[in-house]
Amino acid sequence: MSDARRLLPLNTLVFETLLALTSETRHGWDLVREIQQRLGGERVLPANFYRTLRGMLADGLILEVDAPRERAAGGDHAERRRYFALTPLGREVARLEARRLETLVVESRAKNLLRAKR
Repeated sequence: MSDARRLLPLNTLVFETLLALTSETRHGWDLVREIQQRLGGERVLPANFYRTLRGMLADGLILEVDAPRERAAGGDHAERRRYFALTPLGREVARLEARRLETLVVESRAKNLLRAKR
């Protein structure tokens, strides 16, 4: 997929969002909470996050979907929330970025910048 390679390297927020969407459909605030937790509590600014989501939608990495049935029926304000899912292109881009980062880690270990895992 040459189309996927043109989007690399990804910025941290885009990659973190793709990672968060690999297992399930999520709404925006749920994504923000997971990303902030993974970033060690670093604050994700809502305006920046939603601007990033708009760019990811435009690039075809994610798509907006209806609320999952169990959430829509649960009355947790699902009707007001925007839910997002990973597209095949988004999954491919995330995979390519993970491989790119893995290569950097291997090279960093080879140059003694990181210790090998035990």
